[in-house]
Amino acid sequence: MSVLFAAAESDFDPQHEFILEEWIPLHLGPLDLSVNKAVAYIWLGGLLTILLGIWLMRFGLSLRPDRRQTTGEAIYEAVQEQIAESSIPSKALHIWFPYVASLFLFIWVLNIVGFVPLPISNDKFDAFGVELPTLGIYAATANLSVTLALALLTFGATHVEGIRYNGVVRYFKSWIPEGAPKPLLALIVPLEVISQFMRLISLSVRLFANMLAGHMLILVMLGLIFIFSAWWLVPFSVGFGLVIYLFEVGIVVTIQAFVFALLSGIYIGAAIEPEH
Repeated sequence: MSVLFAAAESDFDPQHEFILEEWIPLHLGPLDLSVNKAVAYIWLGGLLTILLGIWLMRFGLSLRPDRRQTTGEAIYEAVQEQIAESSIPSKALHIWFPYVASLFLFIWVLNIVGFVPLPISNDKFDAFGVELPTLGIYAATANLSVTLALALLTFGATHVEGIRYNGVVRYFKSWIPEGAPKPLLALIVPLEVISQFMRLISLSVRLFANMLAGHMLILVMLGLIFIFSAWWLVPFSVGFGLVIYLFEVGIVVTIQAFVFALLSGIYIGAAIEPEH
């Protein structure tokens, strides 16, 4: 048993869980498009999001809804009332409600999948002479590249819609507060440009940091058992890790998806009607 603890102690490193090795190398010049664990989880999350949406809202609908249809309608109404209608102007609601709803559902599914043990891993274990993938948890949203890509979609949509609805001059003019003293424009304009890019950072880092922190805490709590080579730590480590796990699954995954979709709607809505 001491040998097992020593091996586990030497191999255990929570950060190792977030290292992405190339599964299918694909490079276009300086652009790395290789398939790795994060890409696999994104594909899985996208597929599950599509299937979940179809199952909840497109399959076997009736005038007397069952529990499944009621759940789908409740999610639809919550996203429409709490996210879309509270942030997006009515004239653009028909265009951008599908976007924020899809964004919420996709991020929520990615977050949930990140807490389900799956055999999507480079690590193997031997079972009766057969090497099988090790079960593990991994959140694609705990990767900054993933959350940054999602934030860039909102960032691009924000400015495209702002220009489309207001024109180039009126839109960029709206960045400057009315009545601002001209001598201060040299200071105000750079600050406003920086604030626009800070939205991009805020969207991506908030989701990334919260999901990364939850997974790291769970890994560290379980890793204490092997680091200190003590079985008496099992109830404490497993119990505390379970509390964090339930808190993340029950609250954090939904809040982070909601906040990301809501802020996306607010940014797009503010660009469409900058006077508001």
